[in-house]
Amino acid sequence: MGRYRGSVCRLCRRENLKIYLKGDRCYSDKCSFERRSYPPGQHGQRRMKASGYRDMLREKQKVRRMYGLMERQFRSYFHRAERQRGITGTNLLVLLERRLDSVVFRLGFAVSRTQARQLVRHGHITVNGRKVNIPSFLVNMGDVMAVKEKSRNVAPILEGLELVDRRGIPGWLDLYKNKFEGEVKTLPVREDITMPIQERLIVEFYSK
Repeated sequence: MGRYRGSVCRLCRRENLKIYLKGDRCYSDKCSFERRSYPPGQHGQRRMKASGYRDMLREKQKVRRMYGLMERQFRSYFHRAERQRGITGTNLLVLLERRLDSVVFRLGFAVSRTQARQLVRHGHITVNGRKVNIPSFLVNMGDVMAVKEKSRNVAPILEGLELVDRRGIPGWLDLYKNKFEGEVKTLPVREDITMPIQERLIVEFYSK
């Protein structure tokens, strides 16, 4: 599976929203979006023409980049959400939140989803006592995620836990900081996702 390897600060500027892709840097004065909050490129400061299709595309790209997915993978999540009972847009966001890399980030074991994906890939995280190195693994209610005992002195994990109080823990998760563990109390609902997302536009984009 391919992944984006360019400047992530460009992505925030492209979507005209700080989507916190660089961890602590996004909270500091070094944040590029704070200094240049207009789209990147030669024509970035030109006024964009209003377009319904443009709004749908930008919303889809924003969420895809927020969760660090390529188009093919994001589209597969949409089709899976479409087959589930309930509201397709909400189903999509819940599936994305349930990804193991997203949960590791939400619990504060990493300062960004990119870093969380790397921790999972390198085998630092267990689910219910078993090592899981698949970032797309979907957690369920009652699952316990933990940092392996040998990995508890890894600098990025300690840094993430230091910053977690500022970022906060979603209500559907419990963090046991001293034990380097977190638990899924219940599956997330739409109200738990606080970033400004208009999932209706994503549904309309893929329904065209």
